[in-house]
Amino acid sequence: MNRLRTRVSAVDRHRRHRSTARAIRRLLPEPESWLDVGTGEAHFPQTARELFPYTSIDGLDPGPRVAYARHLERVEEAYAGHVTDRHITAILRGRYDVVTLLDHRSPVPDPRTELPAALTLLRPGGLLLVEAAPREAPELRRRLEELGCTVVAASRHLLDRFPRTYRIVVRRTGSAA
Repeated sequence: MNRLRTRVSAVDRHRRHRSTARAIRRLLPEPESWLDVGTGEAHFPQTARELFPYTSIDGLDPGPRVAYARHLERVEEAYAGHVTDRHITAILRGRYDVVTLLDHRSPVPDPRTELPAALTLLRPGGLLLVEAAPREAPELRRRLEELGCTVVAASRHLLDRFPRTYRIVVRRTGSAA
């Protein structure tokens, strides 16, 4: 029974990741570079690569799993740390067309600085995709708009075995971060 549950869970995860990648594809068909924050073993980048074979997808995670993901070639570059770390924002500033903050990422030391830090990694006009619980979504959307972003897509929730999740995609304008 556990093996079946694990298999169903993997299928659900793949379906959810593919849906997330398709949300970006509708808005930006061929990004040059992408950063997945809190990537872990990079299951999401592995799935996203199916739709974006020519996109350089990098991973950022505070744990050692990101190095393992690089070893498995699920990400092109692996960065250890948090998106709020100064050395991370210094070397990755303005480098990405897409940054994803999925709801399974590791907690950051100061959550209030996570969104501004993620926005600094985007090129002007780049897309930030954030997943959040439904109760957090209105506040998250308001914060993103205060940071100078334009909401370009939002979903009600993702339908699968996991709890309901909002997906918000914003475009960074020149005045953000």
